[in-house]
Amino acid sequence: MALGRLIDGQWTTEWTERNEKGEFQRMPTLFHHQIRTDGSSDFPAEAGRYHLYVSLGCPWAHRTVLLRALKGLEDAIGLSIVDPVISEQGWQFSDNAGCIPDPLYQADYLWQLYVKANPTYTGRVTVPVLWDKQTETIVNNESRQIIQMFNSEFNAFSKNPELDFYPEALRSQIDQTIDAIYQPVNNGVYRSGFAASQSAYDQAVTELFQALDYWETVLDCQPYLCGHTITLADWCLFTTLFRFDLAYHGIFKCNLKRLVDYPNLWSYCRDLYQQPEVKQWCSIDHVKRIYYVGLPELNPNQIMPKGPAIDFDLPHDRHQRFAIESQSVLVEI
Repeated sequence: MALGRLIDGQWTTEWTERNEKGEFQRMPTLFHHQIRTDGSSDFPAEAGRYHLYVSLGCPWAHRTVLLRALKGLEDAIGLSIVDPVISEQGWQFSDNAGCIPDPLYQADYLWQLYVKANPTYTGRVTVPVLWDKQTETIVNNESRQIIQMFNSEFNAFSKNPELDFYPEALRSQIDQTIDAIYQPVNNGVYRSGFAASQSAYDQAVTELFQALDYWETVLDCQPYLCGHTITLADWCLFTTLFRFDLAYHGIFKCNLKRLVDYPNLWSYCRDLYQQPEVKQWCSIDHVKRIYYVGLPELNPNQIMPKGPAIDFDLPHDRHQRFAIESQSVLVEI
């Protein structure tokens, strides 16, 4: 399996995100610098200074691409897209369809940027990466923090500064909701797919579908996770739901139900997919390649399935259904 890591700046194919019980335990990200408009950090918000490295197949990186597009930051923040198939040296840059090579250093592999930022770095080499061209280092590689910065700190350079997916009045609820979906859903599909024991898989997949059942009920009462407003919490859930039937249901054995078997979650997913600027950054090809071709441990023959046939452009009635509601229904998390 090619999910390696760096040890003291040297690439190794050693991969250690499972414990003795066979449970998948995600290693934490390590770059958490903040970009601020008020001068309170070493990284001021400036147009043209920062570059975003992502995979369109990865749900965590996908969040950041969507916020960059939704806020209209394409002219302010550069973008590179790695190949969806993970190589023996991890994420690699290529000229394949839908990929954008590294324009800054012409790197062949993402780990080379991690070593440039820290020559003795030890840890996983993950996307997304938000890079500072001025100091030549990684600002941040934690998707949740990057989407908060894209939402709030670059409004001076945004084409859509009026869009606020992290409004002050809802921040506590948004944070609670993101916390609530992280372990059972966002990480739950990985805990199911990478489980190395029956008990680890059973626990993860049970918690996953309990959470999906819960949010199906919530979305029967209100259009979005935190009420009538699309927030960062919705984009965090969307990137997992978009991949659910395409990959997780199959290769990760998350097969108690399909997304399309949940009427509210499925229509909610289509609603978000059909928002302006979103669908162009939703690559079904990259999603299927990263999971079915890029994980030979789970799919040794690397055969990519033809299906499922999913139409994310199917109409939904969520706007009409909730138009008469005067206020959101707040739900205990």
